[in-house]
Amino acid sequence: MTFNEQNTVEHFVLHELTGVSLDDLKNPNYRASDEALQAGSGKWRYVPALQLKREITDIIIEPLLKDALVRLNPDIAADPNKADEVLYKLRAIFLSVNHSGLVRANEDFSSWLKGEKSMPFGENNQHISINLIDFDHPENNSFIITNQYSMRTSTEKRPDMAILVNGVPLVVGEFKTPVRPSISWLDGAIDIHDDYENTISPLFVPNVFSFSTEGKTFRYGSIRMPLELWGTWRDSVSGSGGLSEIKQALSGMLKPEVILDILQNFTLFATDKRKQAIKIIARYQQYEGANLIVKRVKEGHIKKGLIWHFQGSGKSLLMVFAAQKLRRDPNLKSPTVLIVVDRVDLDTQITGTFNATDIPNVVSTDNRSELQELLSKDTRKIIITTIFKFAEADGVLNDRENIIALVDEAHRTQEGDLGRKMRAALPNAYLFGLTGTPINKSDRNTFWAFGAEEDEGGYMTRYSFQDSIRDKATLPLHFEPRLLEVHVEKELIDAEFDLMTEKLTKEDKANLVKKAARMSAFLKSPARVEMIVKDIVKHFNEKVDPYAFKAQIVTPDRFACDQYKQELDKILPSEASAVVISTGGKGEEDTILKKKYKMTKDEQEKLLDNFRDPQHPLKFLIVTAKLLTGFDAPILQCMYLDKSLKDHNLLQAICRTNRVYKDKIHGLIVDYFGVFDDVAKALEFDDASVRYVITNINELKSKLKSAIDQCLTHFHGIDRAVIGYEGLLLAQECLNTDEKRDSFAADYDLVSNIWEAVSPDPVLNSFQKDYSWLSQVYESVKPPSNDTGRLLWHALGAQTMKLVHEHIQVGKVNDNLEKIVLDAEVIEDLMQKTDKKKIKLIEVEIGKRLARHKNNPRFIELGAKLEELRDKAERGLINSVEFLKELIQIAKETVEAEKDVDSEEHRSGAKSALTELFLEMKTDQTPTIVERIVNDIDEIVKIVRFPGWQSTAAGEREVKQALRKTLFKYSLHKENVLFDRAFEYIRQYY
Repeated sequence: MTFNEQNTVEHFVLHELTGVSLDDLKNPNYRASDEALQAGSGKWRYVPALQLKREITDIIIEPLLKDALVRLNPDIAADPNKADEVLYKLRAIFLSVNHSGLVRANEDFSSWLKGEKSMPFGENNQHISINLIDFDHPENNSFIITNQYSMRTSTEKRPDMAILVNGVPLVVGEFKTPVRPSISWLDGAIDIHDDYENTISPLFVPNVFSFSTEGKTFRYGSIRMPLELWGTWRDSVSGSGGLSEIKQALSGMLKPEVILDILQNFTLFATDKRKQAIKIIARYQQYEGANLIVKRVKEGHIKKGLIWHFQGSGKSLLMVFAAQKLRRDPNLKSPTVLIVVDRVDLDTQITGTFNATDIPNVVSTDNRSELQELLSKDTRKIIITTIFKFAEADGVLNDRENIIALVDEAHRTQEGDLGRKMRAALPNAYLFGLTGTPINKSDRNTFWAFGAEEDEGGYMTRYSFQDSIRDKATLPLHFEPRLLEVHVEKELIDAEFDLMTEKLTKEDKANLVKKAARMSAFLKSPARVEMIVKDIVKHFNEKVDPYAFKAQIVTPDRFACDQYKQELDKILPSEASAVVISTGGKGEEDTILKKKYKMTKDEQEKLLDNFRDPQHPLKFLIVTAKLLTGFDAPILQCMYLDKSLKDHNLLQAICRTNRVYKDKIHGLIVDYFGVFDDVAKALEFDDASVRYVITNINELKSKLKSAIDQCLTHFHGIDRAVIGYEGLLLAQECLNTDEKRDSFAADYDLVSNIWEAVSPDPVLNSFQKDYSWLSQVYESVKPPSNDTGRLLWHALGAQTMKLVHEHIQVGKVNDNLEKIVLDAEVIEDLMQKTDKKKIKLIEVEIGKRLARHKNNPRFIELGAKLEELRDKAERGLINSVEFLKELIQIAKETVEAEKDVDSEEHRSGAKSALTELFLEMKTDQTPTIVERIVNDIDEIVKIVRFPGWQSTAAGEREVKQALRKTLFKYSLHKENVLFDRAFEYIRQYY
């Protein structure tokens, strides 16, 4: 039997979730019992898709939803016809998706699912809430899992799995084969994200989340979520990978009660920095952490807890989810939730997150008297305030028990004994501290204020650096020491670190201040700053900008920020960099800084949005304290560090670069100060694993040789000196099965990641020839359809592409492809001789041409055909003559497709030329709608032209008349010069 996604992964998942035997699942005549369609069990029931009462165009199973509306709403039960009025409203949302967008439609439908919508069904037409789902008593719902859930809009698609509650498809699943190494969860996620969400988008209007698995890895995401953000689901104690990971996800995330919990409490709708609507879904550590908070509050025995979730893993959202669920729980009697941030002002990532998500009943205050008034008047809302307001609190502010404080960056609350002050102000409140860095045992106040004795190691829950890297929630960090001659001498660094400890006598402090003054003069010496800035620009141009990433420059102080800016402006345009600093102080130099760099809050937010925009020319942010915590910009990949930082402050700062972003494989810290000359001292935590948060990029260099050697083992006995197609064909013979190609791709992936991270570096020179050869082989055997195996088969990195183009040795195929497919004698000759070499060359040439148009659906389809043909040949299902026949057919279709594309591209050139002409000749009287004029000319000329029209009087007459009519429409028919030049362009291009 041939193994595929249906008879392996799909059946395994169905069996695990529903208990239906594998034999029944393989039986095409299997039918579920009638009771499987009813509510009552609180468990999943498997029902084959053909047994469900729906048309292929129906999104929901209306009979099941109608039954639920009657069952869960007494006013509808009294008049079941009212259920139809609800269904009309829901159908309207499905129809709205094409003009309001999928996210808005999903948000609207989500409100109905959560019981937030009402209808005038009560006494005297009073509006009452409508329940589509019973969240309090799950057994009152119908829970159905089905497979091969066909759906037709303008086209027909068939997702592998749909999970329905009361007839509404809340979850869509896609499975891939576990047999081929290069096929992964990503291929299924691409089917959902790139295909289904666009071609059958109404199916995703009620969607809570979708998932994909190939039986080894499980990933899930919400609608329109970028694929690099799809997350894993596991529990905090089990292992990861393989069957263990899949079972964790099935028994954890896909439980009926968990799906309902995620729908009700762990999804958010927000507006991103580009003002686009987005849907956010919790990661498993946020789900676990928020539920532990809620559970502890509801149990009422332990009134505190400490949560360590590593920097960048979503601490802000954890607080939002926890606050939302606490406020929604009726058993807590409308609690007050305090969100306490560790800043003097409220301009933080957490505040921004709450504001962006439109959570109801949120109020912000950084005013002491206002906070005291809110608490003393027993305000029942989510209150966002700062930790420093409690330092000013006098006595008890509120002694109510259902007050829950969520304190951000709890390790800082030891400053000024703020934890004790908060406890005194809110003596009966629940206090939960959240931190992105581990707490040292010496921070006794933090453990006193938040750590519960009942929690192992003092933490209620922890999500470490290793966890976040494993789950790809954050990226690895590397540091690169640069310009060692400008590093600060060790004695001064030690002195600076000692100053930070603040455990010194007055005499010791006085001596250290003198050393600090010496260091400040050294750090800001003009020659040193000039040298560093030149090196920054060189490094950025070589290693950061080619990937379209951006950077931060961290300087010793505010005045140094100005120095760096002035030096950068000598080399780069002024718009390439910006200074973000606090502009307090009253000295003469402070006044200068204020004049140059003071910004309003809105101006700063606009600047940061520009930085996040990949198209904007702003490349560098120059900072010293601001934006080292709480600043989130995934496009930030590199930090140029020239400041003394240590422990918590250092860890928080460097983690600005660890956010996940397209094509980003690590964050990079370029160290000019010498902070990482002693990593252990720079990151001095009780938890020794923190020292491995960042590694020297030089360690990657030592791994390059062994990685390349491993890659070359796939080509034992091959003479790499043979160039051109001859050499490539020899290499391809070594990779003559999918298994071999995928194994090579996995090894090459490691090499290319190291190469891209290290390049350009002299250490690469001795490996350049081998790496260039391997890269060419990789490109030549990549699947031509570009839509399978994306984890292993992907676009080459910027540095690799540059190298390949510089050292390309592969020439063109001697036999022109057009000649081969159109010349009957050539085809006959190939059929008789079955010249393997020439056939292989044709196959390679087809693949090369398909790759040129990798985003064109027509060429993607041809690529899939070529892959299928290769697969049949490798499995011995067709002979060489049949293979050649089908190969030539694909070649013919490729040539025809290229002709059509070339024609389109030619017309695009014509439109561009006409656009330039109209813009050039535009006057005050010329209409501003140039694009519309050009499109009209293009459309009408397309209709009247015919092959060779330029050489006939009739052809010229027809086209001229068409052009004159179009210009007349826009009152441009008297512009003779414009007419003559436009006609010449048309003669040339059409």
